[in-house]
Amino acid sequence: MRIPAHSVCTAIRADIVSGVLPRGSRLAEEQLARRYGVSRVPVREALRTLESEGFVVSRRHVGACVAEPTEQDAADLLEMRTLLEPLGAARAAQRRTEAHLKVLRGLVRLGREGARRGQGEDLRPLGDWFHETLAQASASPGLTSLLTQLRHKTAWMYAVEEPARPAEAWAERGAIVDAVARSDAERARMLTAQHVERWRGTHRLRRTGRVRGSQPPVNTAGARN
Repeated sequence: MRIPAHSVCTAIRADIVSGVLPRGSRLAEEQLARRYGVSRVPVREALRTLESEGFVVSRRHVGACVAEPTEQDAADLLEMRTLLEPLGAARAAQRRTEAHLKVLRGLVRLGREGARRGQGEDLRPLGDWFHETLAQASASPGLTSLLTQLRHKTAWMYAVEEPARPAEAWAERGAIVDAVARSDAERARMLTAQHVERWRGTHRLRRTGRVRGSQPPVNTAGARN
């Protein structure tokens, strides 16, 4: 069975983001193929995709390596999210479906309940899911793809602290959903811009050292593509 390149790409990206594949490390196709239990063909395709996303660079006489972003690269990343997240919310207000609204409202409900219970760290995946769904509701594949890449890069470059007032963060997300539900694009844009800007201070640059851990082989039994 041929393993799709996008599955290999997801696995390599996850190891880069987590630090298992450290910044600046060489990405030899043969070694990666053994690591993920695949042939070199999907590895080669995955590396091309990751290079286009900015996670991988090609160096003369060395080959593919994990990129080494600068502090300026990291600052630019947050700046781009500050500009693009509100655009996605505005488009979502104009193009969302009832299915998108159902998911967004459900996530806000779960987030508010978790904040009341003081779950803290457990709410982060919900927040990521919320913003991913909001981007998908924009019905703009190019923008959704770009925002997804920016979120992956944010997780790679920054450690995000839990907001001191998680209930406030989820109240803001609830207001965004209300604006989207009313098809009020300008209010959705404004509220999202305020939300993103307010929580930028929770981002701290990661240290570049290796983070221990491992990614299971892509083609293990029961693995999802």
